[in-house]
Amino acid sequence: MIRATRVEKRYGRKWALRGVTFELPRSGFLVLTGANGSGKTTLLRLIAGLAAPTRGTLEIDADRADLGYLGHEPLLYRNLTALENLELFGRLYRVPERRERAGMLLERFGLWEARAERVAAYSRGMTQRLALCRALLHDPSLLVLDEPFTALDEAGAALLDRELADLAGRRTVLLATHEPERVAALATERLALA
Repeated sequence: MIRATRVEKRYGRKWALRGVTFELPRSGFLVLTGANGSGKTTLLRLIAGLAAPTRGTLEIDADRADLGYLGHEPLLYRNLTALENLELFGRLYRVPERRERAGMLLERFGLWEARAERVAAYSRGMTQRLALCRALLHDPSLLVLDEPFTALDEAGAALLDRELADLAGRRTVLLATHEPERVAALATERLALA
C-alpha cells in the first residue's frame, strides 16, 4: 500500500528526513520509532499529503479521502460540541448514517455523556479521544497516527489498545510512538529513524 524510496524532506537548510526507504503492504501495521527530531512527524505528514518530499518517491495506494490522520494537533473546532464536530467531518467525508457512526464512536471512546459539551471545555485527554473518533469516523483503509497515546489516561490508553488490536490485519496502520512495546504485538513492520 505504501512504498517509500530514499524519501527526504528539507525545510530551508535543515534536513528533517534523509534517505528513508520502506514498503508497507495493505493491512500492514508499521511502528515508527526514533528520538524527538528524528523525522517521525515529518514522514507521517508526507504520507498524509500535508507536505511533499524534497527528494525521493512516495507511492501510496489509497485516496486521500480513505486516509485517517491524527497528528499533534487534534484538528477539531473548539467552539463546536463533540457531536457537531463529528457531524461536520461526517458530511465532509460523506459518511452514510453519520449520526449513528458518530454516536457509536463517542460511546466506544467514553465521550457519549459529554457529546453536547463544547470541545473548548474538554480536558486534553478527552480532546485526544475525540480526535481519534474523528480520524476513525469514515472507516479509513489507511490510518496514520502520530503519538496517539499522548494525554490519554490509563482508561483511554486501554480503549486505544483495544481499537488498534481490532484494526490490526484489517486496516493499514502507521503509528509513531515513543512506547513501541505498547504496540509490539500488533506490528508487522518496524522502522527506526535516527
